[in-house]
Amino acid sequence: MSTRLLLLADTHIPGRARALPDAVRRAADDADLVIHAGDWVSASVLDDLEGHASVMGVWGNNDGPDLRERLPEIARRGIEGIRFAVVHETGDARRREARMTQAFPDTDVLVFGHSHIPWDTRTASGLRLLNPGSPTDRRRQPRCTMMTALADAGDLRDVALIPL
Repeated sequence: MSTRLLLLADTHIPGRARALPDAVRRAADDADLVIHAGDWVSASVLDDLEGHASVMGVWGNNDGPDLRERLPEIARRGIEGIRFAVVHETGDARRREARMTQAFPDTDVLVFGHSHIPWDTRTASGLRLLNPGSPTDRRRQPRCTMMTALADAGDLRDVALIPL
């Protein structure tokens, strides 16, 4: 069995866009699980995504009480034998790998957001750090982005950064 994943963060709706881009909705339709690393801004984004796939998400620094009541600050789940954690913010990029290895010792993949900067690295301990960027606010990046991946038998494969 395998699980198709869509990774999102920092949707900032309605601040940066009025709604999710159509490409995100299509990708959610193709996914078994959407992982969102916070800064939804509007609970309507969570509702929208839940209409397309199962959702695992956390709240971010721009999310209000409505989202904080529905979502945790840190989410953890085993998916196809892979230990996932999701958090919005990991702090400065310098020494991120060392800090996250210490903060998430029993994790194989950590999905995070906040910076709007795509990130895909593996620490010395083997922890994989993934930031899908933002599908609505590119900031200093050339394009808005999201990620897809496949969790299969303890292996995360086919990780792709998708420009929008």
